[in-house]
Amino acid sequence: MQPRPPIDFRIAEVSGNTRRRETIRALLADSGLGMDSDITTFVEAWSNDRLVGCAGLAANVIKCVAIDEQWRGENLSAQLLAEVEHLALARGHFHLFLCTRPCNRERFQRNGFWPVVQSGENAILLENTPSGIQRYCRSLQASRVAGQRIGAIVMNANPFTLGHRYLVEQAAARCDWLHLFVVSEDASFFPYSARWKMVQSGVAHLPNITLHEGSQYIISRATFPAYFLKETGKVQQAWSEIDLLLFRNHIAPALGITHRFIGSEPFCDITRQYNHSMHQLLAGAVEVVEIPRIKAAGHAISASEVRRLLKTHQFSRIREIVPDTTFAHLTSHYSAEVA
Repeated sequence: MQPRPPIDFRIAEVSGNTRRRETIRALLADSGLGMDSDITTFVEAWSNDRLVGCAGLAANVIKCVAIDEQWRGENLSAQLLAEVEHLALARGHFHLFLCTRPCNRERFQRNGFWPVVQSGENAILLENTPSGIQRYCRSLQASRVAGQRIGAIVMNANPFTLGHRYLVEQAAARCDWLHLFVVSEDASFFPYSARWKMVQSGVAHLPNITLHEGSQYIISRATFPAYFLKETGKVQQAWSEIDLLLFRNHIAPALGITHRFIGSEPFCDITRQYNHSMHQLLAGAVEVVEIPRIKAAGHAISASEVRRLLKTHQFSRIREIVPDTTFAHLTSHYSAEVA
């Protein structure tokens, strides 16, 4: 048997490089995988003039690891993971995540990744440390407040509306203390820094709230790795279950959370399904309280309506559905005069 030719590892920046993306996409397709659109960089493994392996990197998330069928069993996946981890470290990403099919769990555990939570047979989330989630929960415990009813809200606030403020006020009134998490990933119209300031200003009048920056353990649907799941329904289910099980098993116990508050969802089917999953997965651990949305001019208030009105600079209508603090931010950054 002739020895294998040496492997040449290359870094490929794929943004705007259609030919390079299609070569990688073909290798992924052979393994039954798709390509997530947020991957900017791949580590490629070449044998002579043939691409035989790849591993993608999107910030601190490793995605789209694939090996040519003829090279499986040659320890190439371990070498690829080592190369992509070195790349991530060079870019300042030390805490890495990987989401894959549960059948790949042992393969990645052998290469230094530890399971955090699993969504049935759909997906498993792993990280490159055995104590990452425990460290995060210890940091949360510093904000723990004693009480019989400890509430939680997780919101994107894109942007913060009167509907968001009503939900927070209702929850705060029903709890001894309320923990409010703002999703931190920049996958929204408004950047995280702006959303944080709008929420912070909008709830400043409430005395029994701790405002928490979002974390890697509060997972945005927009950035959830979906490359290994072909069906849209499975992507939605896997994201919901991983996000909610992280909350139930780790975040809620760390803060002593007894109730999670959500607003009713008349518009978005995906969010409505997520709320339904929340009722099921948190049952017996955290009570889910669903509060009907308030209305303005006969219609339920929504952040998407604010964004729509903002595009055409309809500030008089925006003023009716956002707090003064949000309105001040929008006019100072998006008014026709500023534009």
